[in-house]
Amino acid sequence: MFASDAWGAIIEDAHRYPSPHNSQPMKIQLRSPTEATVYYDLDLGLPAESFGIPFGHVCAGVFLESVRVCARVRGYDVREDLHHHDMDFGAADRLHLIGDLTLVPRPPDAEDVASFEAFQARQTSRRPYDNTVVAPAAVEEAEATARRHGQEFRSTSDAALVRKVVHINQATLFDDLRKDAVHREILTWLRFSRAEARESGDGLSAETMLMPGPVLRFAMHHRGLWEAPVIGALIRRIYLNTMRGVRQLGWLEGPFNGPADYVAAGRTFMQIWLGFTRRNVYLHPFGTVITNPRSHTEFVQAAGATEGNGRMAWMLFRFGHSTPPPPAHRRPASAMIVDPVQELHP
Repeated sequence: MFASDAWGAIIEDAHRYPSPHNSQPMKIQLRSPTEATVYYDLDLGLPAESFGIPFGHVCAGVFLESVRVCARVRGYDVREDLHHHDMDFGAADRLHLIGDLTLVPRPPDAEDVASFEAFQARQTSRRPYDNTVVAPAAVEEAEATARRHGQEFRSTSDAALVRKVVHINQATLFDDLRKDAVHREILTWLRFSRAEARESGDGLSAETMLMPGPVLRFAMHHRGLWEAPVIGALIRRIYLNTMRGVRQLGWLEGPFNGPADYVAAGRTFMQIWLGFTRRNVYLHPFGTVITNPRSHTEFVQAAGATEGNGRMAWMLFRFGHSTPPPPAHRRPASAMIVDPVQELHP
């Protein structure tokens, strides 16, 4: 690692980027004080999901935007040379090339500082929300951000639609757990105690999911009981309890037809997320509704989303106000660094 250059500080900040299941798959190889190469670690991806590959690229876009925000506040812009190749979770080389980055001096301004402060404050809130509608200006800003990137941000506060989609999200979890591969993958990333989450530095902790660790462990290791009248109803009630007070849902529709689109989509989503954070608005993605084919169809029909010709409703989330959620544990920033002398291939 180049101890005297800016990369160390940038990566120390940027490693707080959000990722599916908090898997933290992005790796970076430092080539010089100003140059680096970014990879996606396929061993930390989600191959069991039907959209595992597209959302691997979305995660890369989220990370690239995070690096940009963290670099700008430190006096650099980031020039990108991206390689939009399809991922292959079966590839022998487990580091999938995303692209090369170069730091270019650029004085920070007030907007850069505000974006960085939002990045530092950003969290996913799975807590109950307070049953209030966010300020219209926050929605209008998200709509404008999406338009700049050729996307459309749509939202609803219709109580019936919100309730329907929340129940679709709940049913999706039960449906996904019937699939052996998805069940095994989810178990890989669940952390059933605070100590386990702290030790691993990744994954979905019972604490952040507001589920008692022993209950979550029992439920996940005895998925057949989810269909039982009493235990199944109890688990559903515990899960839905975390969804209290949800008044609004938002989703993004737009180009989603290849790696370049996926990366651009991730960048857009991160900008929208930071815009909400600047207004003290939390969000919580409903990713499985998008990746589960049956749930996706139900959502699209219920919301009247427009798809086809390379466009897709590719992101869905609840947003609103809640008490601060517990912090998610992360691996140290050094865990992202790829040895510069390691032989790597695109």
